[in-house]
Amino acid sequence: MNQLEVLVVGNGGREHAMVLGLSGSHSVSALHCTPGNAGTNDLATNHNVSASDIEGIVSLSKQLDVSIVVVGPELPLVDGLADRLRLEGIPCFGPHSEGAMLEGSKLHAKQIMEQLGIPTGKFKVIRDPSSINDSLDEFDPPWVIKRDVLAGGKGVTVSSSRKEARDAIKHGIELDNFVLLEEYLEGEEASILVMMDESGYVMLPPSQDHKRALDGDLGPNTGGMGAYAPAPVASPSVIARTRKEIVEPMHHHLRNSSTPYRGCLYVGLMIDQDGSPRVVEFNVRLGDPEAQVTIPLFRSDFGEALMATASGKLESIDVEFSNKHASTVVLASEGYPGEVISGRYVSGWETKIEEGEILGLCHIAGAVISDDGRLISTGGRVLSATGVAPSLAEALEASYQIVEGIDLQGSHYRKDIGSGGL
Repeated sequence: MNQLEVLVVGNGGREHAMVLGLSGSHSVSALHCTPGNAGTNDLATNHNVSASDIEGIVSLSKQLDVSIVVVGPELPLVDGLADRLRLEGIPCFGPHSEGAMLEGSKLHAKQIMEQLGIPTGKFKVIRDPSSINDSLDEFDPPWVIKRDVLAGGKGVTVSSSRKEARDAIKHGIELDNFVLLEEYLEGEEASILVMMDESGYVMLPPSQDHKRALDGDLGPNTGGMGAYAPAPVASPSVIARTRKEIVEPMHHHLRNSSTPYRGCLYVGLMIDQDGSPRVVEFNVRLGDPEAQVTIPLFRSDFGEALMATASGKLESIDVEFSNKHASTVVLASEGYPGEVISGRYVSGWETKIEEGEILGLCHIAGAVISDDGRLISTGGRVLSATGVAPSLAEALEASYQIVEGIDLQGSHYRKDIGSGGL
């Protein structure tokens, strides 16, 4: 394969993980990121084009004459970035706008699952406020209410309070004209990222995200407070069932679309006590923080795998993963996931651990380098401390050793990431 010039789109921890993975790829000769952050700036050339500026990214890609564009966030995919790039003959890791609606519309995703017989929870669309009480009677509490919009992981209300559920439904109807009421699925969650094109697919090591803000899975939902991989809840039998009942039907459906799906299909699973996997949600990109714990497990050349997928030739290469474990612990700003206080200095984030087979480092997310050369917070999830080691316990020890040494006024992090895996 010719040496690749790569443009990564996005500015979060996921994009820093992508850039780190690509920086170690023998297939990659040059790295660019737009808009990037303080972490990507150390390894790539950052450019000042927003991830939502579709024409700006296309223009930048042509100007740089890149070999491939790798899209991190979901919004530009829903808005048709991959479609535009392919019109210009530029390979893109990330699905076209039709494929991206698996994340852009929860109703669309549910209808596809229903059509293909993919195991998931039952659901109902509510448009008329007068039908709310009758609809709630059809489902056992806790009730799951989802807005049919991209909401950064925060468009879902789960509540056993009938009043709170009713208010969430009313609010959703006011905003979007309808909401989805879904069956609450019991069990343990896991995420399986699947690189996919028309030629084949590769399932990455299963990971487990921690969505709630507080220890013990308490508090409000967030974009993710930490993750680890591989997750033992996704046992070999669960993986086999997921492949047969979910991934295979989705791959067959997507490969036969008018425009083939080329990118990552994120499968969010709920695994019940009998080991039966059901789909909670589909996303159309590498997860955040799941990317931070799966990309480091690539034994194969990461750049080559992305390029093969973007070119529809994934089946032609072998993709292998190490048998190590990875964990990441998110450090969040004061107030997150509510009203965030940002603009505060961060110190201690440069710490790295390199002790034999144990590695530890920070993935930067919502932070930039200020004029005086210091790291300053700009968002809710500021960074995540990632450990990679022969065992999960050692990976977590590295993650917590790093995060405990970081100083950011008012910040918080969970202290029980990976406890289920241990």
